[in-house]
Amino acid sequence: MTRTVGVVAHPLRAGATLRASVEEAFRGAGREPLWLPTTPEDGGQGMVREALDAGADLVVAIGGDGTVTACLTALAGTGVPLAIIPAGTGNLLARNLGIPTGGEGAIRIAVAGEDRTLDVGRVNDRCVAVMAGIGFDAAMIADAPERTKRILGWLAYVVSALKHLRDRRVRATITLDGGEPMRRRVRSVLIGNVGALQGGVQLLPAAQPDDGLLDVVVLTPRSLRDWVRLALHVVRRRHWDVPAVLERRQARRIEVVLSRPQPRQLDGEPIEPGTTLEMIVDPRAAVVRVPAGSAAAKAESADAEPAEVRPVEARPAEARPAEAEAATTGPASTAV
Repeated sequence: MTRTVGVVAHPLRAGATLRASVEEAFRGAGREPLWLPTTPEDGGQGMVREALDAGADLVVAIGGDGTVTACLTALAGTGVPLAIIPAGTGNLLARNLGIPTGGEGAIRIAVAGEDRTLDVGRVNDRCVAVMAGIGFDAAMIADAPERTKRILGWLAYVVSALKHLRDRRVRATITLDGGEPMRRRVRSVLIGNVGALQGGVQLLPAAQPDDGLLDVVVLTPRSLRDWVRLALHVVRRRHWDVPAVLERRQARRIEVVLSRPQPRQLDGEPIEPGTTLEMIVDPRAAVVRVPAGSAAAKAESADAEPAEVRPVEARPAEARPAEAEAATTGPASTAV
């Protein structure tokens, strides 16, 4: 009996050549693709439910992080794996899991990869597989025109970011697992389940998608000089905090409350601006198909108990390079 695989595809991302390759690969493996295009009104959740009703025991997402997130939201807790054929601008979950952005390599993994159990974050009724943010990062995403993204790819976000470097900071209260509130003046707060951005830049170097924790980074630069310090710190993959510029923490539940509304985004998809962002981890709620061998390499962490909540380890001051120590002199992050 032929097994059904549901293929949830963004109609502008799944062209005839890619579709033919997907059908050939799955039919060669004894499976019949059920094509379910997304719509402006439904980014994928309804299509996943239709696939499950049709008996699919695997769902394939063709599109960007928005399509992937919609599929994971519908699949979380079902045990049905999601395969990803990246076809968006960022493709951050695929990049963090080692899934190639070229069609043929991703198709091979979708057909014959291994399944890995991952955490997801939850914001109200939506899942977050990569990152959610409020402030600068969401403004950057919202202001990147679609035409520019089609031409420049993820570099379109760099162009958009330049327009917002001088935006005002906003008062924030950040609470981790119900503990003592952190009060800061921020440009952006990002909560992530994985840590790498485009180009392999590690914004959240301690983040692991199956450790039972969420990672948060608080960005508090006040000037262009601070932005340069922040960029160099991240690009050089330094893991310690930069006082008055960058802080990293980990928790299972993260609540952010701002003094005035700011842009917000979930996995690269803008949502309505607001003053709050709250995310809680849902451990091991999703199953994602990854390259063969990578799931086995993570078996130990998947079988372990959820990790102890901890702040990201910071090097002691005396262990920092001299130039970094000199750059971080000055007051700690400004309290409200």
